[in-house]
This record gives sequence, structure tokens and C-alpha cells, in this order.
Amino acid sequence: MVYFHTVAWKPQQGHLSASCSCRCASTFTTVLVTCGGPAAAYTAFERAAKATMGNLLCCVCRDHKSGVDDGGSAGGRYGFHRRQSSRSLPVEAHDGSSERRRSSSAFSWHGTRGSLSAPATSYVEHLILETLSIIRTLVDNEQEPPPFMIKLHLIADKESGWLLVVRSMVNAIPMDDPLGPAVITLILDDCPLPTKESVGKLSQMFQLSRELSLSGRNNPTWHRNICVVLGCIAEKLAGPSSVALLTEDTLEYLIANLDPVTCNTLVILFSLIALEKFAQTSENKVTLEKRLSGLPENPLAKMEPWVNSEDFVERQVGFCAQWCLDNLFILEGRRYTYEVTDRTNINAMLNSNDVSEYLKISSNGLVARCDASSFESVRCTFQVDSGVWFYEALIVTSGVMQIGWATRESKFLNHEGYGIGDDEFSIAYDGCRQLIWYNALSQSHNHPCWKPGDILGTLLDMKAFQITFYLNGEPLPPNTQVFQNAKSGFFAAASFMTFQQCEFNFGRSPFKFPPSGVQFSCFNSFAHLSEEDKIILPRHIRMEKLRHSSVREDSCTLCFDRSAAVRLEPCQHKGFCSECAIQLEVCPMCRSEIRERIEASL
Repeated sequence: MVYFHTVAWKPQQGHLSASCSCRCASTFTTVLVTCGGPAAAYTAFERAAKATMGNLLCCVCRDHKSGVDDGGSAGGRYGFHRRQSSRSLPVEAHDGSSERRRSSSAFSWHGTRGSLSAPATSYVEHLILETLSIIRTLVDNEQEPPPFMIKLHLIADKESGWLLVVRSMVNAIPMDDPLGPAVITLILDDCPLPTKESVGKLSQMFQLSRELSLSGRNNPTWHRNICVVLGCIAEKLAGPSSVALLTEDTLEYLIANLDPVTCNTLVILFSLIALEKFAQTSENKVTLEKRLSGLPENPLAKMEPWVNSEDFVERQVGFCAQWCLDNLFILEGRRYTYEVTDRTNINAMLNSNDVSEYLKISSNGLVARCDASSFESVRCTFQVDSGVWFYEALIVTSGVMQIGWATRESKFLNHEGYGIGDDEFSIAYDGCRQLIWYNALSQSHNHPCWKPGDILGTLLDMKAFQITFYLNGEPLPPNTQVFQNAKSGFFAAASFMTFQQCEFNFGRSPFKFPPSGVQFSCFNSFAHLSEEDKIILPRHIRMEKLRHSSVREDSCTLCFDRSAAVRLEPCQHKGFCSECAIQLEVCPMCRSEIRERIEASL
């Protein structure tokens, strides 16, 4: 890959210049391109650079080591944008005094020397809406970022440009697009990280306060978007920057947004999620607990009953409120949800021991939600090896989820953005982008986009070796791809993009749209779970139990559950059980490729 010491757009001189950072014999190779603007400059620059250096991905001095670290961009790739390769042009900071951290694909847009020539707000809003309009089409692993995102990245490389992009997102992203909040997360994730000073200016720019919340109830879209931005930044910059962002005015603004009587439900939802993100920093968590305990009535307790609401936004609010009360903002005198949950006739559920790290699972094990900026996955507790099986999922949110079937060999790479349907051992239905996923490749289907309240059904037939997906009872043609590599050992499984939620029915309740003319079984009729296995503890209680648990000397160093009886070849490292070892591609100790797993006799 070519690395550039500087990449600068200079409108007064009408060119974009770049310098190779390899410090080779030709030293700072400079390309000058006359053009009409930064977008045209970059296109022309790419052509000229290829002519000058042979290829953007292969510099003439490619045998020299670059002084720039080839790191990934901040955050993981997930959902739609996980399938982009971030092969933009990494740059070094222009001056050593700057504390600004840059992602690996940062650009600099310069107007007059040393300042940002601010483009019209309407132009930046146009770029954001164009990104939103095409985001569903970004499904190829090798697909380059769209030009709109490259332009936004150029603009956001300066502090004033970053603030402009944030303000434009808040103004432009509509309420009715299910991918709107996720696109805000995507753009912020792909832009250079702001400094602590930039974060401070953000609060001043929006003039957040309790009064702003109360006077802005007639503009819920604007307030929803602000809350998404606050939550995303609090998550990305957990630590001192998050503390700096949670000023007293910001806190009062978010608390005022939790009024279930007068505030829009979506604003409540994303205010609650923002508070949860702020609480990831311990200093903020103490501040939030103190503020909530000082209220006459805890608003989270007031909204917790919404968890069973027929309104699907209220249902999300109820789920998030309940999760926060169990895991973050403990209410004195309130019993934990797992202590009062009715688990009658639940014999199969989502496996809290077979899940990626940030997925939230309800206390009955049937509802899953992701609010992290990663692609979180989970498998069911029950494995099927033969016969015909069916389950349903109630769609609570209409964004990107991949729901289907996976074997134990299917890997959860949440930070890389790979989940169910992204390897040869799983297949998934994506109702937002209208795709079927297998082995990270997609094919379109003719179902309409799913919406809240829809029922996805999926039938696994291991007699005919085919899988059929149904949306509200309407089937797609059977699919056989996954059986090329797996014939048995399947689990119900799903992956979730940011702000997505659904509820599974493994047979505890009657199915809404059972397949007609097909004899099938359901998990709940054949599975069995002990009462202990049915309990899903809050994370802090679970961690406390782990701290006090004893571990056998021969335990697996990964799961600490089964005996470590496997040696990896050729590196010969030990300390893994057979189930963990089969999921490894490289040795966790030396990172060498695993060619053989040898199980020792106990």
C-alpha cells in the first residue's frame, strides 16, 4: 500500500498534492492535478498517481518499509459497512504537537493555509443523505467506500469540518429511515477521532440543556439524532473525553428526555442508550447513579413495564430500561429480573455462554438486542442433527439482522463485522437488504423489506438437505448451499447490527405462520435445560461469581470449563479443550497457523 506524507486540497492553486512517506530516493513524489473541486481532485489524483507510481496499492518504493503503521480504522466493521475495505490513503499527522488521532484512511482538506474553508451546510447534508440512500447496496467485501463517504472523510479531518459533519448529520438524517441511526454511527466510526477539545465544542455547538429538551418536543428528529451522536461518541471515547462530554447541562438534557408523558418515544430510547454508553466510564456511572437516585421517581422504573408493549418502539425502551436497571443503575429494593422471570416451558433459549461479548439477552433467553458498534452474534442452546425443524423470530426493529442457522464451527468475529451467513458453516436471511447470506456472499430475494411486527420463519430439512425462509408465511425457494460443508450439528443463530432487536420463538408459544403441508419438530418439544442453565445473570453478578469460582489446574485456558487435552501442531502449544481448539484457526499464544489438533488421552 502507498502511504502519503501529505494529502492536501488547495483550491487557490487548483491542485491536490501528495508526498510519498517512504522517503525513498525520489523523496517526496508530488502529483499536481488541476480540477474543479476536492472530489474531482481525488479522482484525477488517483489516475495521475497510478501513472506516476504504477499503482496506488504498489508504490515504486514498495520494497522500503513505511514509517506509518498499517493499522485498521477505529472501530470494527459490521452490518452493511463491514463489507467495505478501507483502502483509502493513510496519512501522518502534519505537526507533532497535534493530539488528534487519525484513522488509517484520513485525509486533509485545506482551504486557506492553516484553516478549513467550510463548504455549505447543504452540501455536507447532501453527502450524508447520499450515503444513507446507497448504504443498503454496500454488501461486497472488496467494495470501496462510496465517494460520498470519502468526501465526508476529507471534510472531517479538520476540527471545524468534523463539527460541521456532526451538525449536518443531526439536521439531515430523517426519522423514518430504519438505517438512520446506524448511518450516524457508521460515519462517526469512519471519521478521524475528535480531540477532547472538539468534544467540548460539540456541547457548546448544540447548547444542550434541560430547557432545550423541553422547548424542542416539536422536533423529535433533531433530538433523536443528537442522542445517537452523544451515545456513539461516549462509546468510542470512553474515558476522559466521555467525562468531558457529560457536562451538567448534557446530563440534564438527557434526563429531561426521559419523560414518558411528553417526550417522543424514539428520543427516549436513544437518550437511554446514550446514558448507557456514558456509564461505560466509571466516573460517569457514579455521576449518573447519583443523579437518578435524586429524582422523585426513577424514569427507568416507570418505563420498564413497556418491555411487553404492543408498540415496538416502546418495547425497545422497556427492554433497554430493564437491562440498565439490572446491569448499570441498580435500584434499591428492586429485585433483579432473573429473580422474577417465569421460565415455565422454556426448554430452548439463546445461549448466554455461546454469544459475542456485547449482545444483550433478556432474562428469559428469548430476546436479543445489540446497541454496540459491532456485529454481535448468538446461537441457541439446542443442537439438531437430523429431521425437520422450524422456529420463528418476531422482528422488533427493521434494520440489518442476519437470522438463520449455524454449526459450532461458525465463528463470531464481531469486531471484524462477520456473523451468521459470513462463513461456510452458516446461512442467514437479511430482511433489511433483502438478501440471503452464505459464506460472506449474498444473493437477493423477492420478499419485501421486513418491518416491525413481521414474523420470520425458517425451516431446516436435514432429510432433503434444504433450508426454507418464510416472511409472514410466504416462502422463498429452498436453499441448499450450507450443506456443501455441513450435514448436521445445526443451531438456530442470528447476528445483529447496531440498535437492532428481535424475539425468538423456539416452540414455547404457538407459531404464527407454521409451514403448511410439512411435518416438522420444534426445539422446545425435544430440548431440556436444567433450572440453573435457564438463569441468565446480570453481567456484574456473573463476573462476581467468576471471581470467586475455583478453576481446576487442567482447565482449558479459554473456556475454563472443560479439560485442556489438545496440543496444537506444529507450534505444540497446549492448554485448550477440544471444543475451543476446533474453533481456532491460529494459535492464541504464537499466532501461527494450526495444521493439526492432537487430543491427548486423559
